[in-house]
Amino acid sequence: MNTESGVVVVDKPVGATSHQVVGRLRRLLGTRRIGHAGTLDPMATGVLILGVNRATRMLGYLALHDKRYLATVRLGQGSTTDDADGEIAAVADASGITPDDLEPVLDSLRGRIQQVPSAVSAIKVNGKRAYDLARRGMDVKLKAREVEVTHLDVLASRPGEGVLDLDIDVECSSGTYVRAIARDLGKSLGVGGHLTALRRTRIGSYDLSVAVELGEDSPTMMSMADAAKRSFPCVTVDLGRAADVGFGRRLDMTVPADVTGILSPAGELLALYRPDGDGARPVAVLV
Repeated sequence: MNTESGVVVVDKPVGATSHQVVGRLRRLLGTRRIGHAGTLDPMATGVLILGVNRATRMLGYLALHDKRYLATVRLGQGSTTDDADGEIAAVADASGITPDDLEPVLDSLRGRIQQVPSAVSAIKVNGKRAYDLARRGMDVKLKAREVEVTHLDVLASRPGEGVLDLDIDVECSSGTYVRAIARDLGKSLGVGGHLTALRRTRIGSYDLSVAVELGEDSPTMMSMADAAKRSFPCVTVDLGRAADVGFGRRLDMTVPADVTGILSPAGELLALYRPDGDGARPVAVLV
């Protein structure tokens, strides 16, 4: 079994689930211990971060970074899933909507907003995934939560028979649902809306330039240390503190951020630490 640890950034193809990408990488690398950060729906493509072996412990922290998407919203039709995979129904003619009509609504969706996630999200409700409950026909009610949309712009628009397709560029905090942006845009305009295409182009500093398409050969892994340097501040400790880190001990030193990479003198990523008074305590020990 392959025991090497690291990160692989994949350009997920359309039609594949995130779990299927994990399964393919397991076969290519010969290890079962692989997970992913930030699920992409089957219809979506783009950046998907996967952790291999010990790097799976980093995934929850890698997924917390901001994200960027290119998407297409269709106004004039609603969907039971807020995207093209659901049951589509016409709501109202949207072909005459103008940029002047759009801008005030787009502006209301920018900044820190309260967003109700899509009912088919992966959020757990009483221990069950919301999408499992929704697909069983249950009425799923999710609470609004604060997210931040730092960038929301229309790149192009294409009117059709009763509809208006908008290509949008979105930068947002972790936990933001672009499907919900499409839904809320259409709802505010009174014409309905859903997502017809979605491509994630970036998670934090991981973008399409470092993403690979999975083929027949094993992809090259990014080391855990390189992955940490892309994502968090990192500090190098001496041999004595490195030994303490290996036992998950508190360190008598300050660290600069809530998630800080701790590197050995040789440059190996040992752990992630956070501030604890005048010292630091472990978030995840990786050795």
